[in-house]
Amino acid sequence: MNRFFRKAGDYFSLVKFSHTVFAMPFALIGFSLAVAKNESDFSIRLLLLVVLCMIFARNAAMGFNRLADRRFDSLNPRTQKREIPSGKIGTGYAAVFVIVNALLFVITTAFINNLTLILSPVALAVILGYSLTKRFTSLCHFILGLGLSLAPIGAYISVTGRFDLLPLLYSFMVLTWSAGFDIIYALQDDEFDRDNDLHSIPSSSGRKKALAISTVLHLLTFSLIIIAGIHGHGNILYWTGAALFSALLIWQHLIVAPDDLSRVTVAFQTTNGIASVLFAAFVILDMVIF
Repeated sequence: MNRFFRKAGDYFSLVKFSHTVFAMPFALIGFSLAVAKNESDFSIRLLLLVVLCMIFARNAAMGFNRLADRRFDSLNPRTQKREIPSGKIGTGYAAVFVIVNALLFVITTAFINNLTLILSPVALAVILGYSLTKRFTSLCHFILGLGLSLAPIGAYISVTGRFDLLPLLYSFMVLTWSAGFDIIYALQDDEFDRDNDLHSIPSSSGRKKALAISTVLHLLTFSLIIIAGIHGHGNILYWTGAALFSALLIWQHLIVAPDDLSRVTVAFQTTNGIASVLFAAFVILDMVIF
């Protein structure tokens, strides 16, 4: 039994399951928005299907990322202890894990509606394809952002079966926000990326310019928060969540400097995780109460 839990822990670590807090709250926003705006009946079954889709898609994406990057991870001192380079999880087992989760994702979308099923291969192409983009473009951060941005619009489509402007605004918000914090995270590997012919904004533009680009992206996020609040007729709880989210965006830029990366993990994981959960909680409460 202990061996089972240890192995399960290895797979949770492989996909960084704790990082689900980045996109999952926005999926819940999309779901809640669809129910509230379209006056649809709340369905626990549909909510569970949306959550499962998020979990399966992210497991497939992260597992594929670790497979695709296993050679680089074994060379990078920061990542040598990850599950595949360290031998905790074999390459074959990791490949099976990815395939199973990808299939489960597609199967789950089939239980939602026809549009989600039709779009599921497109979603997989984006979230799996991200892992290969560092080989040829510094715009890889935006592909990651695009993958995460599918959460709110995907959840909205799961309920309504159609696109709409407001969930798309939330999707663009996620894109600029996550691309911005991924640039900050990539600061840790700028020298390694240059030495190994990998592409990122920090490795191609330098740390100072990379942080400036991240700042611009987060200013766009802030603008989209305001636009979404106005378009969606947000009330006091929405704007409270927006203020907290924006303050945490500012905070992560204050604690990271080109010559001091000691708090990148705090900026990337802790700050953004708290920001997304708080924002989603206030936005959803705003829909429910008002």
